[in-house]
Amino acid sequence: METPGSQSSLHRANLERVVRAVRLAGSLTQAEIARSTGLSAATVSNIVRELRDNGTVEVTPTSSGGRRARSVALSGDAGIVVGVDFGHSHLRVAVGNLAHQVLAEQSEPIDVDASASQGFDRAEELVGQLIEATGVGPGKVLGVGLGVPGPIDVETGALGSTAILPGWSGINPRQELADRLRMPVQVDNDANLGALGELVWGGGRGVKDLAYIKVASGVGAGLVIDGRIYRGPGGTAGEIGHITLDEAGPVCRCGNRGCLETFTAARYVLELLRGSHGPDLTMPRMVQLARDGDPGCRRVVADVGRHVGMGVASLCNLLNPSRIVLGGDLAEAGELVLSPIRESVARYAIPSAARQLSIVPGSLGARAEVLGALALALSEVGDSHLLDGTVPAVAPAFTG
Repeated sequence: METPGSQSSLHRANLERVVRAVRLAGSLTQAEIARSTGLSAATVSNIVRELRDNGTVEVTPTSSGGRRARSVALSGDAGIVVGVDFGHSHLRVAVGNLAHQVLAEQSEPIDVDASASQGFDRAEELVGQLIEATGVGPGKVLGVGLGVPGPIDVETGALGSTAILPGWSGINPRQELADRLRMPVQVDNDANLGALGELVWGGGRGVKDLAYIKVASGVGAGLVIDGRIYRGPGGTAGEIGHITLDEAGPVCRCGNRGCLETFTAARYVLELLRGSHGPDLTMPRMVQLARDGDPGCRRVVADVGRHVGMGVASLCNLLNPSRIVLGGDLAEAGELVLSPIRESVARYAIPSAARQLSIVPGSLGARAEVLGALALALSEVGDSHLLDGTVPAVAPAFTG
């Protein structure tokens, strides 16, 4: 038995510290491990050698700053994680390893709103198929990340608003998927997972304070503060879509008037173009037409950008993030939407906050949320399990 404060317990703590740093980053050089953990270079070298010898990590030659270095990543045999992303009209599943490599991925259209049962039936099938495709046994799955298009109650794990997914009333998504897969599941909303995906793999890399804004069927923000997703005590932080822009504006699904969402979300925006472009126009098609020069679509995209910019300005004044990453279908419009966002931020945000802010499109596109689900699962893998070669049991309760 290890005594707290003993050499053996200190050594174990240092092992876990190194494993945690590598797990969260995907791969690091030994010098980067030393910087991120605060351990000496000699201690890191000895720990990496021990972890390599017992098969926990793999070490490969690389270069850093023009000098030869050694890259450290968790072993491909250490286990895998699964990401499941439910959108309103799609299901995407991915399987990755602990070195942040995506091993298999598949997406398909599905009416998620209509029936939770059908959605989970298909998710269960896809997860099984993709795990089989990797050639890694289900016993190597260390965790599953699940994304849903709505706020999650942090105490119960249930959806916080049945108005968003009426067919999911009474469903606890985390528990439902955990019961089906017999694997530990963590759940979060799609905006938070988009933020996590961009933070780990995309346009948010190297940034500790950012907001990921997703404009699609609804409008939401995933907030990253000091490198961690901020959810708030009730799990509803980031509901930027319900900032009031006009008290006499359209009635929102939340019951208030003039919310940001009523000026930017697909269900409201596309209605503006129904007369000129027909009833079958979609958000991606509108964006493409705007890129091709359609004057009506360009005007609507610009108006949406200005309204989103007003919400972003409020975020800047409150949280002072260093980067805004725009996701969802609207991000494909590029400067057609980014320039109006910047104009509104320059007008409405505190100048010092606006000067420090960069506004960029997400680099992961439609994959941001499922990669964020993988990152969520990776973040919850216990380092002791990796050192001991064990697989965590199914969690009995929500731990989001």
